[in-house]
Amino acid sequence: MTRKHPYKAVMLCAACAAAFTLSTFLTIPNAAAFSLDNLGGSLIGVAAYYARLDSSVNYCDNDGRGEYFNKMKEQYGVDADPTKNAILDDIMARLSSSIAQNDPKIREKPYNYFVNPDKSFNAFCSLGHNLSVNSGLFDLLNNNEDEIAFVVGHEMAHGQQEHVKKGIKKSLPINIIASVWGSQAGSSLEIIGIDVLAKQADANIITKPQEWQADNIGYGYAVGAGYNPGAGAAVWQRFIEKMGKDRSNFVGEIFSPSDHPKEADRRDNYSQKITQYSNNHVTVKDGIVKINGKEFLHAANTEIMSGDERAFLIGGALAAVYHNNTTIPQAYIGSNNYLYLGNQDIFIPTVNDGAPQFLVNKLNMIK
Repeated sequence: MTRKHPYKAVMLCAACAAAFTLSTFLTIPNAAAFSLDNLGGSLIGVAAYYARLDSSVNYCDNDGRGEYFNKMKEQYGVDADPTKNAILDDIMARLSSSIAQNDPKIREKPYNYFVNPDKSFNAFCSLGHNLSVNSGLFDLLNNNEDEIAFVVGHEMAHGQQEHVKKGIKKSLPINIIASVWGSQAGSSLEIIGIDVLAKQADANIITKPQEWQADNIGYGYAVGAGYNPGAGAAVWQRFIEKMGKDRSNFVGEIFSPSDHPKEADRRDNYSQKITQYSNNHVTVKDGIVKINGKEFLHAANTEIMSGDERAFLIGGALAAVYHNNTTIPQAYIGSNNYLYLGNQDIFIPTVNDGAPQFLVNKLNMIK
C-alpha cells in the first residue's frame, strides 16, 4: 500500500547507469582498423578529434540539451504509464526544490526526465540534466516513492557533479571518434554529436569514488525533500535479498562487483546515516531497531517486505523525530493504525511485531 506522506515505513531505491558498449549501436566499417593516415588522405591529430568531442559534449550539455533529450527519448522509448509518471513528477519537483536550497543554479538548468519502458531495474542521468527511470524500477519497488526518490536523488547528484560529462570525454576510443566525426566532414558537428552521444546516455562511465559521492550527496537531496532517511539502506537490503548473485534484472555499472562499492557496504553506509541523522539515538542492524541503546523492535516480515528492510524504514522515520525535536513527543496509535510519535507516523505494527499498545508503552519508556 502506497500512501503519500513524507516518511513511509513500508516502502522500498538504487541504481545508476547501464553497462554499454558504444559499438553495439554504431555501424562503423573497419572502425577497429581505423588509422588517422587513411582518413581521406589527410592526417588529423588526435587532439583535434578530442576537441570535436569536447565541443559536441558541451553543446549537448547546454544549448543543445533539449535536442539531446529528444534523441534520448527516441533511443530508449517512452512509457506513458500515468501512475509512474505522476510519481516521477512529484519526486522530481521535490528533489529539485531540495537541491535549489543550496544550489539555486538548478533553476537555470532544470532537469528533463521521462520514464522509459525497459523492464530492468535502472535509472540514469546523462548530459544536460537529462534523466530517465526504467519502468522496471517502479515495478520492483512497488511504486513506493521514498526509495524511488533515493534512486533519483543519486542520479541527480551525478548530474549536479557533472560526473557523466567528465566520464564521456574519457570513454570514447579514438578510433570511433575519428571514424564518426572524420567520415562526416562538412556535416553539423553538433548534430553528429547528439546522434552519437544519445546512443550512450546510460554508458558505463561512472567511477567508484563518484558512486560514493552520489550516494552521499543524493542522501542529502532526498532527506532534504522530506523522504524517509532509512530508504537508502532499505533498497540495498532489498537488492541483497532479492537478487543474491543474480544480476540478470539489474543492469548498470552501479552493480559492477569488481570496481564499484559492494551492496552491503552501501547499505551499511546508509544505515550509519540513519544513526547520524537521529543525533546518535537510533541504530538499525539485522532487523533490530534500537533507541538509546535499548531494543525497541525486531521487525517482522510482511508479504511485501522483509523485517530487515522494514527495520531500516522504521528506523528512518524514528531518526526524523530525533532530528527535528529536542523534546521527543508521546507515542500513540492513530485512527489509521499507524504508530505515531507526535505528528510523525512511524509504521503500522503487524501481529508479529507485537501488540500496538505494548509497542506504544515500550517506545514511551525508552525514547
